Amino acid sequence: MMGQGNSGFSEAGLRRLREVLERHVESGKIPGLVALVSRGEETHVEAIGTMRHEGGAPMRRDTIFRMASTSKPVAVSATMVLLDECRLRMDDPVDEWLPELADRQVLKRPDGPLDDTVPARRPILVRDLLTSTLGLGVDMTAKGSPILAALFEQGVYGQEDGWLLPAPGPDEWMRRLGTLPLAYQPGERWQYNLSDDVLGVLVARVSGQSFEEFLRERIFDPLDMKDTAFHVPADKLHRLPPLYAPDWQTGEFNVEDEAEGGHHSKPPAFPSSGGGLDSTADDYHAYFRMLLNGGMHNGRRILSRPAVELMTTNQLPPEQLAARVAWARNAVHLGYGLSQHGGWGFGMAVRTYRGDYAPIGQFGWDGGAGTTTYADPDNQLVGILLTQVGMSTPDSARAIHDFWTTLYQAIGD
Repeated sequence: MMGQGNSGFSEAGLRRLREVLERHVESGKIPGLVALVSRGEETHVEAIGTMRHEGGAPMRRDTIFRMASTSKPVAVSATMVLLDECRLRMDDPVDEWLPELADRQVLKRPDGPLDDTVPARRPILVRDLLTSTLGLGVDMTAKGSPILAALFEQGVYGQEDGWLLPAPGPDEWMRRLGTLPLAYQPGERWQYNLSDDVLGVLVARVSGQSFEEFLRERIFDPLDMKDTAFHVPADKLHRLPPLYAPDWQTGEFNVEDEAEGGHHSKPPAFPSSGGGLDSTADDYHAYFRMLLNGGMHNGRRILSRPAVELMTTNQLPPEQLAARVAWARNAVHLGYGLSQHGGWGFGMAVRTYRGDYAPIGQFGWDGGAGTTTYADPDNQLVGILLTQVGMSTPDSARAIHDFWTTLYQAIGD
């Protein structure tokens, strides 16, 4: 399958990549994984280990994984379609479609009491949602803050049983969000996650379709992403492993989400743009390859070239970029060393400095369920690693690190 040609990978490099991934599985910390790497016309897939911690069915190339936050770079494409068609504009206030977010109050101090506020200086814009600068987000470095507590209490982020995706339907979710002040002025500061979920509601309201229908029609079907959705239907559930969240102290394998009867076995009330997709390595490969091809797939245009260039270019001005870099460096231990890239485009990280083996300009993201997907325009490379081990322990994050470190050494030329 693999040639020695200078467009692809070295055979010795791919052998080492497999050995490194096998080592993670043999350690007992990762029951199984699927890795896909492609460069130019060459694609290489490894499926190692088993679906369950106790053994049984092997991992396969078509195993379906909970993509978690790796949903963001894919789900954001729906908004890009609406921008391409001039049904949305980047600097339109969102009030017309999301009246719940009109006339915001903003905390005087991000860690201050919820009633100590000033009026927002301006409305929230579409751009603020695309760049995660809406003024509200999930910041685990601010654990004691009243606003973070309120996000969890209201079920805006997370559910009572520990599951981190929103529980109520989109309208009720927006109503709850609208009861909270912003932590920062609109457009002032990058904050994680919430903006992406709001985008899903925005797309549904502008298009008059459900978020999933719109994504299916405009992105998933044209790319033949036949296994990508917000839940796994009954006839495919045997391809979905449980999601494990090992105990951070004992390492014991707790099942966070079972396949049968779990959170992903039926359509959710809230299709989460920030973390709700289920998918396969091949489906994600089709999407990221389309981005590398400037929006084209098999001769068909999915997104305009400028839309792809916008999504995959750092959008944060210098002062915000500095704040995001500082946040990532201060939280590096919480993410087990992931998310050291600097920049942010739309729904994804964009590397603005060289902090590891990947070059500047690489774009993509990681997911708390133990997933990673990035594309690299300079090397025309896509890398995807999918596991079923959540990041309650460093194990899947370390596998992700070693995957990228070894993959970049496998480039043949």
